[in-house]
Amino acid sequence: MSTLHRLIAALAPLVPALRALAPRPVTAAERLAAFPTSRLPLSHPVDIRWNGHQIPFIEAETDGDLAVALGLVHAHLRGGQIALMKRVAQGRLSEIAGPVARDIDHALRILDYGHAADTVIDRMPADSRAFAEAFVTGVNAYHALERAPPPEFALLGLRHEPYTLRDLWSIGRLAGSDINWVAYFGLLRERGTPGFAEAWARTLKAGANAVTSFTPQSEDGGRQAALATLLTATGRTGSNSVAVDAAHSATGGAMIASDPHLSLSLPNLWLIAGMRSPGYHMAGLMVPGLPFVAVGRSLHLAWGGTNMRAASSDLYDVSALPDAEIQTRETVIRTRFWRRARRKVRRSRFGPIVSDAKVARSRPGDTIALRWIGHEATDEVTALLRASRTTTPEAFRAAFAGFGVSAQNMLVAGADGRIGQIMAATLPVRSRFPPADPVLDARDPETHWHGLVDAPDLPWTADPPDGVLATANNRPTDTALPVGFFFSADERVRRLYALLRSKDRLTPEDLAALQADTVSPDSGALARHLVEAIRTAGIGGDQAGFLDRLAGWDGDYAAGSAAAPAFEALLHHLVQQVYGAETAEAMPRLMAQWNAITAFLADDLAALAPDRRRQVLAEAVGLAAIDAAPIPSWGEMHRMRVAHVLANLPVLGRFFVFGEYPTGGSRETPMKTAHGLVRGRHNASYGSMARHVADMSDPDASWVTLFGGQDGWLGSEGLTDQIPLWRERRSIRLPLRPETVAREFPTLTRLSRA
Repeated sequence: MSTLHRLIAALAPLVPALRALAPRPVTAAERLAAFPTSRLPLSHPVDIRWNGHQIPFIEAETDGDLAVALGLVHAHLRGGQIALMKRVAQGRLSEIAGPVARDIDHALRILDYGHAADTVIDRMPADSRAFAEAFVTGVNAYHALERAPPPEFALLGLRHEPYTLRDLWSIGRLAGSDINWVAYFGLLRERGTPGFAEAWARTLKAGANAVTSFTPQSEDGGRQAALATLLTATGRTGSNSVAVDAAHSATGGAMIASDPHLSLSLPNLWLIAGMRSPGYHMAGLMVPGLPFVAVGRSLHLAWGGTNMRAASSDLYDVSALPDAEIQTRETVIRTRFWRRARRKVRRSRFGPIVSDAKVARSRPGDTIALRWIGHEATDEVTALLRASRTTTPEAFRAAFAGFGVSAQNMLVAGADGRIGQIMAATLPVRSRFPPADPVLDARDPETHWHGLVDAPDLPWTADPPDGVLATANNRPTDTALPVGFFFSADERVRRLYALLRSKDRLTPEDLAALQADTVSPDSGALARHLVEAIRTAGIGGDQAGFLDRLAGWDGDYAAGSAAAPAFEALLHHLVQQVYGAETAEAMPRLMAQWNAITAFLADDLAALAPDRRRQVLAEAVGLAAIDAAPIPSWGEMHRMRVAHVLANLPVLGRFFVFGEYPTGGSRETPMKTAHGLVRGRHNASYGSMARHVADMSDPDASWVTLFGGQDGWLGSEGLTDQIPLWRERRSIRLPLRPETVAREFPTLTRLSRA
């Protein structure tokens, strides 16, 4: 322990806000001892069995009691995280961070995540509403009985507030944020500038992914950076998911493997739980504060998904609308350590006026509204609860009627050996797509939405001929209805299919290895192309050793790779040279993206005049060789930081960093550990942070691992206890048979009303 840390520990009893900086280490036994077991809003006793990683398996006699117990578990393991997510969804960060967060809060209030909540709640079917209400009751019951609030409450000035159905829906909408907003808002200020039309055309081309995951069934016809960080950290921004049918499985059962790509901070944005009641018997990954299993399995089906990157939003120029069509209200932003601020929030029939947000960085005088599916009355809770009780791919698809955001490519594997893929989305019907300008003219009826289409009417597939399916944020399939235009690069899904088709019969171990794969075929191809171009230009003789590191590289970003750091240093300098930027930060926004680099860099380099091309290559090679020389391996350059979300705090953040280690992977490898243009040591920004594998031949054949751990309590051994498993590519079994659960989840907590 450092001297400063000892000082903080000594002062902590005197200054309550400092206690979170030096939290007392807490064992799993101590944490479980703090779980309230009596005076609970239950109709019958409930058993919660825990394994050594603080993963619960809940056994309840009624579905309502199961929901209450789930709420108790979420509040116990992730109470602090849920409180923070609630405040983000409501635009209340200034109450924690002070005046620096006001512009972000204003933007979040304009986005209005709770806009449709009351309507959705009123329309919910009785069974799913009752389940959600019981879950909320469980969260509140825990907080009423807990011995002490989470440690970070004192540091952040938080206090518990009643959790409501509206809060639940707002957090759900936050988790469903449209990843396309980051691109949209980044383009607003550039509209109308020289070259913008070409840049927009290139954006569309770079995102127009050509690889599809499936052929549809014949019946369907064959601070802006801070706000972006919040949206991409909590929204379902990436992920891989694959499925294998029984005929291509070595175990005789259909299999599925999913790994979400989200923030790499702690606590993890997923929580693991198993459960059994009259209506539900399943286990998997849940979003803290939400009552459904989003990635997991039941006795009958296993499911997982990836963000579809669907075009679920449109921007509209509403400057010509009559004043009477613009609703204006004032919102008060309470600010820690400062006076309150008052801001205007405006809304039109095309959605909220997002150009009023400073972080949107629109042009002066713009009046731009955002129309988003998330402001419609879609019901994701009902869809996922019902899907978890289905038994066939067809019923699974039907359950997603009314599911809206974020649009997901959902894969499903059945105990009968079948697999399928559906488009879990609600999408607008448009006349013209993609648009010639990212901002549409609200006066033109052709730009308006002409109805909505959801999962039962969107293309899907079941029982593919080759017995495998893969999705990695690529275009799901060819459709008559426009789906999107900002799809991920093709290479992840191509790599996944190559691995799936490399064997006649696959095992669960093969799927686990696939999740840890670090090969980027496009990086290897681009490296070989650049080496050839450099040597053809007659340069690089003084850098023969550097070029030898790259020659023949297959694109494997293994932690021990010597070629990967050389390639990244070369790419960093070459992209800047080709596009005339003095620094990476000054790069054209589009050309710093991997989609665009793979789509355009080689051609743009070849299009340069020969003398200029030779100069660009020579300068890039010379600088890259200097940068790469002291870096022997990719793991020395590319690091995985283990840190709490509070590590983002100024000054105090360093107290919440628990270490870092070398890691493999890159932007678009199956084991995604994303980064930008880099030339030295850096931390992965987001990527693979949870793993789930299920084999439907055996109810007990399900495995999961989190980057970090299950318990969000600062100081708990369960906050980081799965890091060794993650690094060693080991997993935790998540069984469904009661006798196996009793054996492998030996610690029993019995809950009662008395």
